[in-house]
Formats: sequence, C-alpha cells, structure tokens
Amino acid sequence: MLKVYTYANCDTCRRAVKWLRARKLAFTELPIRETPPSPTELRTMLAAYGGERRRLFNTSGKDYRDQQLGEKLPGLTDPAALALLAANGNLVKRPFLLGPGVALVGFDESAWAATLDPR
Repeated sequence: MLKVYTYANCDTCRRAVKWLRARKLAFTELPIRETPPSPTELRTMLAAYGGERRRLFNTSGKDYRDQQLGEKLPGLTDPAALALLAANGNLVKRPFLLGPGVALVGFDESAWAATLDPR
C-alpha cells in the first residue's frame, strides 16, 4: 500500500491526495509534521533520487531558512542530513510518497502518472 506524508495546509498536498483518490489508489495519509518519515524511509527516497539530498528538503520552508541549511547542507553527511529530516517534518519536501517500487517527493502530476497511473 502507498503511504503519503502531507501537511493539511499545503495546497500541493491536497492536490496530490485528490489525484490519488480520483484514481482509486489505496493509500495511507500521515501528517508530516507530527510523524515525519523514518530514517529508513528517508534512505529509500534518497536512493530513489540518486543521492540528491537537497531534493528531500523543503527548501522554501521557514525552518530550512532559519537553520541556514542552504549553506550547511553541502557539508553534511547523508546520515546527518537524514537525521535532521527525521527529527523535523517541516524540513521534508511534501508530499512524500512511498510504496512498493514507488518513491516520489513533491507533486509533479506527470511523474506521478508515469509511476502510478496504469491507464
């Protein structure tokens, strides 16, 4: 089953959930701020994005800016970057979708359709 981490006040997250429902795809929705992805899930996503750590971060978020992660991220190790994400769901780019053979971050309808839509 698919697992999607979302933030209730995020229009992009709402569009992604609506898209999943319209296609009658089974999924579990989790609040990303209260229950951030686990380190294992973050490692899975990192691997899916070829090790591009920045792709997993909500770079437009206040927490990202306040911690000056734009400057710090290049110097962090993967374990350190993933620990930051696992500890603070505000830092994680959303929606964050995982499932068997599926790892997508952010909502790009064409990418989601290519991966999930059997039509």
